[in-house]
Amino acid sequence: CICDRHYSTHPTVDELCLVTMDSYKSSPVFSGMFPAAVVAGASTTTASAVAGPAIMARHASPFARVATLVATSPSGDNKPWNARFSHPIPHDNSYYFKCMIAGVLSCGVTHTMICPLDVVKCNMQTNPTKYKGLVSGMKTLIAEEGTGAVWKGALPTAIGYSMQGFCKFGFYEIFKDLYCNMAGRDNAYEYRGLIYLAGSASAEFFADIALCPMEMVKVKMQTSLPEAKFPLTLGAAVATMKADPNTKFPFGSVVPLWSRQIPYTMAKFYFFEKVVEAFYTHVFTQDKSSYSKPTQLGITFASGYIAGVICAIVSHPADTVVSVMGKPGAGSIGQILAELGPVGVWGGLIPRIIMIGTLTGLQWWIYDTFKTVAGMGTTGGKAKK
Repeated sequence: CICDRHYSTHPTVDELCLVTMDSYKSSPVFSGMFPAAVVAGASTTTASAVAGPAIMARHASPFARVATLVATSPSGDNKPWNARFSHPIPHDNSYYFKCMIAGVLSCGVTHTMICPLDVVKCNMQTNPTKYKGLVSGMKTLIAEEGTGAVWKGALPTAIGYSMQGFCKFGFYEIFKDLYCNMAGRDNAYEYRGLIYLAGSASAEFFADIALCPMEMVKVKMQTSLPEAKFPLTLGAAVATMKADPNTKFPFGSVVPLWSRQIPYTMAKFYFFEKVVEAFYTHVFTQDKSSYSKPTQLGITFASGYIAGVICAIVSHPADTVVSVMGKPGAGSIGQILAELGPVGVWGGLIPRIIMIGTLTGLQWWIYDTFKTVAGMGTTGGKAKK
């Protein structure tokens, strides 16, 4: 081996000497044999591929004029693994913003669409003796207050849940990548379920703060009796609630909202991710990209619906408490729970299962449809190390 100095131990036939730029230039023989990447200033990836890390470690140290080359990441740029850039589509700020907009459409549109179901469900929770079922409750409401009554609170619903969706979906992507980076590549895969739970809980904490004022207005509109003459226009309703300290507006319901929404969202994201993974692992076993976009979106909807049914059951007692708090003279959370009892907190569960199952399936479908149109692909898939 011809280098700047002679080795007492020569490399084997499988090894490769690294030479300095001076030797490279001065040796026309070697200038035709070695790629330029093996000299000082060469890229980590190319040098690693030519020489191999073990060979480089053995032979690079005697060369004072050869830069130390260390391969620490697949990209060869000496940067640690980053979950944000480990996906086919990099999770840059533009990606997160698009997820936030998709969340606005996902939550705002779907919650507004099912407003009639929500009105009946809230009245079943606050006045179970009068509103005993979904169909009969709908008929009673329309008979007494007209067809427009089923759309009470539609505007605060649209505004509040759009704000919630902005934070819920966008922040989930941010927190998920953050926690993956904190855990490291191997742990991020091994404990991905916990990361789904932590990321969704963190996102929902902030999403509920954004939702709370409009949720309080919505519930008050939907559950107030006609004789109470509570205003049904948004501006007047907000002014009325601000003027009455007993309503605890605008964040009086944030704690029960957290109690309802955080478990709901944890179940929603965790079970969605797991069901999607199960579909692509056991049913649709080919590479995800081989399936058509309609098929992928069908898997998204089915996974969302299954997750939604679980969500409805997990979060229903807290949802009942939130609805009862909208009644005039409602007591503290403890008093409400004592009054409802272990059976009363499950009032309106069947319509809520139908509502939340459909809602969650549609939310994920809208979210992934937007992502697909934006070139970001659908959410989830077979887990890969």
